[in-house]
Amino acid sequence: MRTITYAQGIKEALVEEMRRDPTVILYGEDVANFGGIFRITSGLKEEFGEERVFDTPISENAFVGAGVGAALTGLRPVVELQFADFLFTAGDEIVLKAGMWRYAHGGAYRVPLVVRCPSGAAGVGPEHGQCPEAFFMHAPGLKIVSPSNPADAKGLLKAAIRDDNPVLYFEHKLLYAAKGEVPEDADYLVPLGKAAVVRPGDALTLVAISAMVPKALAAADRLAKEGHHIEVIDPRSLCPFDRPAIVESVKKTGKIVVAEESYRTLGVGAEIGALLMEEALEYLDRPLRRVAIPDVPVPTAAVLEKFVIPSEEKIYQTCRELLS
Repeated sequence: MRTITYAQGIKEALVEEMRRDPTVILYGEDVANFGGIFRITSGLKEEFGEERVFDTPISENAFVGAGVGAALTGLRPVVELQFADFLFTAGDEIVLKAGMWRYAHGGAYRVPLVVRCPSGAAGVGPEHGQCPEAFFMHAPGLKIVSPSNPADAKGLLKAAIRDDNPVLYFEHKLLYAAKGEVPEDADYLVPLGKAAVVRPGDALTLVAISAMVPKALAAADRLAKEGHHIEVIDPRSLCPFDRPAIVESVKKTGKIVVAEESYRTLGVGAEIGALLMEEALEYLDRPLRRVAIPDVPVPTAAVLEKFVIPSEEKIYQTCRELLS
């Protein structure tokens, strides 16, 4: 095991998969010559050449569409968007083409496309700071992952590149510098659709997504000092979603809080609430609680952003209220 950052985990996954498979290509705005807006792809054009790593014009719908075509004709493209918000400008190609073509053509095609989506509020306002995972959970045919630590960042990206279906890979911008241990095995993969219990417990189930996971663990540490042992679950993959992991935990704890950086209405927490109503209502001792962004645009001003983004304190207080 080595200790590396989340950003290094992403880069290692790209390098290892490009060395392993010559059909993997990488492109997007400023990906090749500048090394990506967050510098994760620096040096990759020099190693793999400009036919496999190249820049594109500012036209997300066009270059994601090119990725769909490349995937249909035998390549495994990794397309980088500078911000996850730009998924909306590429919506036609993401939702109607990448997500639906395999189904619409009777399974005649594979669409092994990965779209990297840097997400999350970081002082960049409403058009560059969203976590729009929940929007795309509603679109059939797409797989969605959202790693919270360096090991999952690497293992999920490698698994996504090897998958024969389109995968939206959400990487939270504020996690790039986060450090953690990562296996050295070149075939280290994290399976899509498998949640992780990152802290076992029996008092309450706390489901946390992406950058909410470190905050949830910190809140759980505080609650443990008060005698409450919280089970923290990181879904890692939102589609497919590990429904049994959530249900089994709730059977044990009887209480659940969902912490996410998406909008509250029809967010991931809302879907988990529906899941529990259908499959585990009799095990709930208290109503589900959600910690999410209110239904307002993500602010640019730091003081306002801090007000709307779920914090460790908000997670802690919500859990404490449910436990009282």
